[in-house]
Amino acid sequence: MKVDLFDFELPPERIALRPARPRDAARMLVVPAQGTFEDKGVRDLPNLLRAGDVLVFNDTRVIPAQLEGRRGEARIGATLHKRIDLRRWQAFVRNAKRLRIGDVAEFGGGVTAIAEERLTDGSFVLFFDGDEPVEILLERAGRMPLPPYIAGKRATDARDREDYQTMFAVEDGAVAAPTAALHFTPELIAGLDAVGVGRETLTLHVGAGTFLPVKAEDTDEHTMHSEWGRIEAEVADRLNGVRRSGGRVIAVGTTSLRLLESATGEDGIIRPFSGDTDIFITPGYSFRAVDGLMTNFHLPKSTLMMLVSAMMGRERMMAAYDHAIANGYRFYSYGDSSLLLP
Repeated sequence: MKVDLFDFELPPERIALRPARPRDAARMLVVPAQGTFEDKGVRDLPNLLRAGDVLVFNDTRVIPAQLEGRRGEARIGATLHKRIDLRRWQAFVRNAKRLRIGDVAEFGGGVTAIAEERLTDGSFVLFFDGDEPVEILLERAGRMPLPPYIAGKRATDARDREDYQTMFAVEDGAVAAPTAALHFTPELIAGLDAVGVGRETLTLHVGAGTFLPVKAEDTDEHTMHSEWGRIEAEVADRLNGVRRSGGRVIAVGTTSLRLLESATGEDGIIRPFSGDTDIFITPGYSFRAVDGLMTNFHLPKSTLMMLVSAMMGRERMMAAYDHAIANGYRFYSYGDSSLLLP
């Protein structure tokens, strides 16, 4: 399909630079398969789901993966993208022409890394010196890797350390938040418990590739980035049980959805999973694992805009986005939510 089919005009003032406070005060657009859109709030979620439904959350934790430093006299920036092993990370480098294989980058606080390899996509493999875990080094030298559409408009600050982390975050490794779950609070979870909506967690370490633009003119020509994920056997078993009993599996965020679909065979059975996934979901895809999706509003011509269009239909999603823009919804990572029920 032509990538331009997923384009739309977004007024700059619709991009949220801070999250709603409290988190569950955000608005939520309910998009059913047919009929009118419903303007609701995230706090309405317990009334919009049914007893026996289950929400699936991503428990990845965002690490301070944005580094600023020098190679000699040259200033460089590095955004870690994907862990390779205990001391190596794949990273996108700003001012990369000043960094050569074998160079040492200094990021402050005694944190240094050697550029070991340049990959075909232009990113580097960085080897971090020392005996301390890389996560400790990043806590000392790094900052939260806010998306470029936020970081380009304001500086990252101390509030982002909390704001850009979900209440479910326990597994270190993401360099972008699973933002659909940013809206959840203990109070909202209590409301869901009260009406019999269950919850499960999986892990998908979101990479910086999620923000890469689709440069190809046709979706068939786009190479999807890969990310590491895991679904435990007991989680897969419980989710299969939910579906057998007539409950719906609702993914909270496109990251949860992509991993669930990666782990599910043509027979509709969700299986344990551990490894990389580069699944690219576009219109025409037949969903196997999920019955709905809670997600924020995505960038034009992005792989995520294609994913939600695959779930609801392109024309339906374009109409929903037109409605959201006309009615003042806030977009992107710190923005409002939508509930897609095909």
